[in-house]
Amino acid sequence: MFEPDALFELEHDPDGSATFAGLAELPLAELMAPDWAAALSGVEAELRGVLRFVAGEVAAGHPVLPAPSNVLRAFRQPLADVKVLIVGQDPYPTPGHAVGLSFSVGPHVRPLPRSLANIYRELEADLGIPPRVHGDLSAWAGQGVLLLNRVMTVRAGSAGSHRRKGWEDITTAAVEALAARRAPDGSPLPLAAVLWGKDAESVRRLLPSVPAVASAHPSPLSASRGFFGSRPFSRVNALLHGQGAADVIWELPPAP
Repeated sequence: MFEPDALFELEHDPDGSATFAGLAELPLAELMAPDWAAALSGVEAELRGVLRFVAGEVAAGHPVLPAPSNVLRAFRQPLADVKVLIVGQDPYPTPGHAVGLSFSVGPHVRPLPRSLANIYRELEADLGIPPRVHGDLSAWAGQGVLLLNRVMTVRAGSAGSHRRKGWEDITTAAVEALAARRAPDGSPLPLAAVLWGKDAESVRRLLPSVPAVASAHPSPLSASRGFFGSRPFSRVNALLHGQGAADVIWELPPAP
């Protein structure tokens, strides 16, 4: 089992000196798990291009989130271990919030982003699990839940600012790689998708044979239009059961 603490270790950037320009020059195998590096080799040039774009943003004086050491964090979880895909839009634009996993924040962020608070509200309604005071979702990631933003960087304070800059090519390739995985007998590996909102819904065509739970986004602007009451957590576990896979334990530790 993939260990949550292994998802991102500070030895990747022990002194906080990583830069987006530096990431653009590193081998893929130093940026992500080996099987992800192999799966994304076909879009390596595009990844380096978007990292150079982000480096240019920083050089022009625009703070970018998340930190360079976290931007590809989702891909440090091995591709082979993924059994649930949760697609987000782009990182939280509030400084200190984005950590490289969709919807997750650092363990000491208070108050929680409202989208995450709504996710916790639905989790309690669905499975009776009380909300946590922290927003660290790495325990989900450690069980094979890929928390993937469709766009993986953002200008601080400007939601959606890095759309159509190249990240969509990378995340399209990632979703296609997930859908293409096969067991030794040729059967698809267990996978369920959670698609919240229009950005997430855009990947459905990439998952033709993957069962999905789709609803409105948990944002305060849309949660009341179909997210609340959608019971995504119990439905995902039912989809995993149907494929012979173990449940995700959605209850997070009381303290991260």
